[in-house]
Amino acid sequence: MRSLLLATILLLTSVVTAPAREEVIAALSHNNVAITANFDGSEILIFGAIKRDSPIPEGEELDIIITIAGPSLPVLVRRKSRVLGIWVNTDAVEVDAAPSFYAVATTSPLQDILSQTSDLRHDITINKAVRSVGAPSNITDSETFTEALIRIRDKEKLYQLLEGAVELSSDTLFRTSIALPANLTEGTYKTRFLLVRNGRVVNQTEASIEVRKVGVERWLYNLAHQHSLIYGIMSLFIAIFAGWGASAIFRYFRA
Repeated sequence: MRSLLLATILLLTSVVTAPAREEVIAALSHNNVAITANFDGSEILIFGAIKRDSPIPEGEELDIIITIAGPSLPVLVRRKSRVLGIWVNTDAVEVDAAPSFYAVATTSPLQDILSQTSDLRHDITINKAVRSVGAPSNITDSETFTEALIRIRDKEKLYQLLEGAVELSSDTLFRTSIALPANLTEGTYKTRFLLVRNGRVVNQTEASIEVRKVGVERWLYNLAHQHSLIYGIMSLFIAIFAGWGASAIFRYFRA
């Protein structure tokens, strides 16, 4: 009887002291992006809420991190050097996997809300999302190639760090928007919603955005990859016709 009573007390104590569960519930304004002839980018509106089974914990700051990652592919990064007065490619490093697009939106500065351990575990920051494992033996500064890739894609708006872009209301509701540039790669874009407390990810959920070519772009893409001979012949005839047409117009205006 005493053992049963002790077990009951321990069970009740564990229930009372169990940490409150918090869960991210999020949605996207649209889950499909169509790349057409006049596609000049798109904007994704992201919104959601924190679902809880108990009152909001006191004394612990709550933050939200949202990431959108495009398809990851190997990338060959080259370095130019001046040889005999001419700039030529002298070194090259293949980055094992780099997202074609990567955006990180947060409620606060990333370094203030995310620990390095959590970053290593979840690959949240841009540097962690780009993976470069090995390099040729003659390359001693392989990290500079990765930094160059990130810098180039940052200028092209393909890599974005949006600190403070997520609006959080009453530690419950959040919203933000992320702009997708025109030069998107076709594929599935993985979206993550991470709930962070004291630098640690306590909950996360995922969604996906499908980016696909449609219309003439889809037809030309399939033709080039599935019927390359026909595509090449058609391109040749179009080039010949365009040259003949330009020459005829030029002769007409000179007459």
